[in-house]
Amino acid sequence: MPPVEIPFGARLAELFDQAVDRAATAAVDTIEWLELRAAISPRRAARRGFHSYGAGTAIQRPWRVLMGEKYIALGSASLVGPGSILAAMPYPEDPADPVISIGDRTWLGRGTGLVAHRGVHIGDDVWFGPDVYVTDANHGYEDITRPVGLQMDPPRPVHIGSGSWIGTGAVVLPGVKIGEHVAIGANAVVNRDIPPFSVAVGNPARVIRTYEPTEGWVEPGTAGAPSP
Repeated sequence: MPPVEIPFGARLAELFDQAVDRAATAAVDTIEWLELRAAISPRRAARRGFHSYGAGTAIQRPWRVLMGEKYIALGSASLVGPGSILAAMPYPEDPADPVISIGDRTWLGRGTGLVAHRGVHIGDDVWFGPDVYVTDANHGYEDITRPVGLQMDPPRPVHIGSGSWIGTGAVVLPGVKIGEHVAIGANAVVNRDIPPFSVAVGNPARVIRTYEPTEGWVEPGTAGAPSP
């Protein structure tokens, strides 16, 4: 059977598509390379006046908001993904130092938001999925003569324990303490303390698993119960 000839126009369109694919791939690779090269290195961090900034740590560009660098402390070998917000805004009459602290080997995903007036403190080896939001402040609503946006509740520090995972889109609200080795499910809203070695999901977040040394991972309230 003789070979099937591809019409010239179809062949030309195929070659054009291949060229576009190669050009697009090269453009994406270049953008990613530039983002890495433009990330805030320890040397650049010193010029920007960070409270502290460990070796091997990077804040990737482009960020959405970066303010209050002198109140932001980052450990070593940590990463803050692009599109993130780091906003440390202490009240002049009661400044905390640092206001935002991030431990060693902690990776905060693309679009992370950390907004703090008194304290957002994240331990070592913590991983965030994309678009996690953590704040120590909220707005009041009680005074009906003033806009809600102008009513600020007193800030309450947030603590996230070492070795924890915060899933995509989760929100951690003021005053919350998340223990070490905790898994928070995607899109959870955490408005209360979560004990160490547990799993929490939902809105509001509730604990669905805890770790018992003699039994492993169990549902809350079932530790020590006889097997059926």
